[in-house]
Parts: sequence; structure tokens; C-alpha cells
Amino acid sequence: MQIGKVTGNIWATRKEDGLTGLKFLFVQLEDPHGRPIETPFIAADRIGAGIGDRVLVTRGSAARFIFKDKDLPIDAVIIGIVDSIDVESR
Repeated sequence: MQIGKVTGNIWATRKEDGLTGLKFLFVQLEDPHGRPIETPFIAADRIGAGIGDRVLVTRGSAARFIFKDKDLPIDAVIIGIVDSIDVESR
């Protein structure tokens, strides 16, 4: 899992049948202190995240299995909306 911030929406009126009902969002990964890392990417969302939300994201083959009976053509999915982060500094 990784932490990121939702930075935008993607609208797709036509998409694969299995993706109907999923929202797509741009996510910018962040380090634990909120600094951007890597390049933004698109993640599927079915939990209701919005622009500005910090989110937990999983990527890779695990993202395809957000529905028990479907194998979807996605490689990133938002799996949680972050309420707070506490990082011990040394």
C-alpha cells in the first residue's frame, strides 16, 4: 500500500463493461511527510474519495480483484481514505 493525494478526476463515458460504476481519479503519491514522490497516475475508486483527500492505494495485480467474482483490467485502486498520519521523527 502507498499513501497519495487525489489531485483530479477522469471522466470516461465509454469503458470496459466491468468498469461501469467505478470512478477514476488522478493520485499523486506522497512520502509520510506529504512531499510528492513519483509521477501521478490514475486509480479506480469505489469508496467515494474526492479531490484533496489523502488516500491509501494498492497497485499491481492485487488491484484487479476489488470484486470477488470479477477480474478487472485495472492496476491501481483506492482502498481507503486517510483520517490522520502520525510519524515519529528522530
